[in-house]
Amino acid sequence: MTVDQIRSLGPALSQYLDEFADCFKVPETRLHLKDYVRGQLSDLPRKSVEPMARLADVPPRTLQEFLSLSDWDHDLLRKTLQRIVARDDGDEQAIGIVDESGHPKKGSKTACVQRQYCGTTGKIDNCVMTVHLAYVSWDNAFRALIDGDLFLPESWDASPRKRQSAQVPAGVHYRPKYDIALEQLRRAAANGVRFGWVTADEWYGGKGPFVTALEQMNQKFVLEVPRNLLGWLRPPPTGSRGGVLPKDEQGSTLENLCRHSRRITGQKWKRLHVKNTQKGPMVWEVKSASWWTEREGHVAGPYRLLIARDVLDRSDTKYFLSGELDADVAVLAHVAFSRWPVERCLEDQKSELGLSHFECRKYPAVLRHLLITQVSQLFLARQCQRLRGEKRRQPARDDVPGPHRHVRLAGGTGASSTAPPGHDRTHGTIDSGDAKSQRRRDAFPCQGPTPQAARPRHPGREAPILYSALSRSRCSVNSFPHDDYRIVIILS
Repeated sequence: MTVDQIRSLGPALSQYLDEFADCFKVPETRLHLKDYVRGQLSDLPRKSVEPMARLADVPPRTLQEFLSLSDWDHDLLRKTLQRIVARDDGDEQAIGIVDESGHPKKGSKTACVQRQYCGTTGKIDNCVMTVHLAYVSWDNAFRALIDGDLFLPESWDASPRKRQSAQVPAGVHYRPKYDIALEQLRRAAANGVRFGWVTADEWYGGKGPFVTALEQMNQKFVLEVPRNLLGWLRPPPTGSRGGVLPKDEQGSTLENLCRHSRRITGQKWKRLHVKNTQKGPMVWEVKSASWWTEREGHVAGPYRLLIARDVLDRSDTKYFLSGELDADVAVLAHVAFSRWPVERCLEDQKSELGLSHFECRKYPAVLRHLLITQVSQLFLARQCQRLRGEKRRQPARDDVPGPHRHVRLAGGTGASSTAPPGHDRTHGTIDSGDAKSQRRRDAFPCQGPTPQAARPRHPGREAPILYSALSRSRCSVNSFPHDDYRIVIILS
């Protein structure tokens, strides 16, 4: 980063937060949004209200009231954030990713907390569950969470005492998580966000009402489905879509059909490059077939079934379902394996922005914390994209030593100069030097472009992500490694 880039972050943050001014009735409350966001972008070890208030030199109770009591429109905040994404980061082939996250909590007073499975701890734990919607560009270079909601358990919905103590709004009731996700997709569409595709894990893919709703929305999807899903590889006895099934017609499990049916075993595996990792390219083998399933006593289908297995661990098999019968297999596989960005967003929000650090107990306060954290993360995503673009526009210097200097001198870019239009040349180089990775590179060439997907790039391991913290007293730059990128903390 240059000095000018560092200095530009302070005005950029102020200008960005000014777009949310209409959410607040009084200027003082709007200033607290800036205090909260700056606290989340800081290098504080814990991003709860009290340390962030000290950093902003305001009383802790002021920020507490900003979340729980102050009169401002958090629904408009969410709407504004989604409109910014639609306006500035729109992608016709963008992928919408649905996921959930657990936030471990002690006690029983925090809104929506109960003992349930928590992915963060990997066990049944006392936690708050949230459902999220991520917006990811086709090349996975831009990613941001654009919506989030609390999951209200049935035990909370049935307890007037709990609802009153946590100030759960009267219109909020228990809903399955897939219903929450569908509402988020509809809300995003109403605010101008368009998804080329939607994907989710097998819990959502196994829910018939979720799949049906996506079809009714005319939304293309690739969903992972459980291996015990019942269905057929050929039209069942009714022979027509939506026909009523005989009571004795159950179908077979997906796993058994794919293991024994000649329609699957007779096909050859097609190898596809999924993405680059520190250990080399991730390559999976895929097969595809038509699929029919039962839904509420009726036949649903045909669908496109994708069977995928890891070339290095053939026992690791995944199954995906899509309504796009004529789509290229490589396109479907790209969408199917594009769930990692939402996991990265949640990891970043938890480790760097304090997503799980909330100590408030009231439902509105926790929801506001979720939405403000999305505002903070979107700023980082936009700045990361801007700075990465500036880096790419800088002319290459032939006198700078490096592994590709001979390619620069020859007028190339690190991949074959005869690559077809739209091909991502960065796929030709994998940043890994061990012998095992070299063998993987030799065995598995990267997948080329597909007709529906122009420039399907995957982020390199050197991609920077920028975090800024603004205070009035000093100016310094601290950096430290974080997973596959560098986080830079700016104090200005």
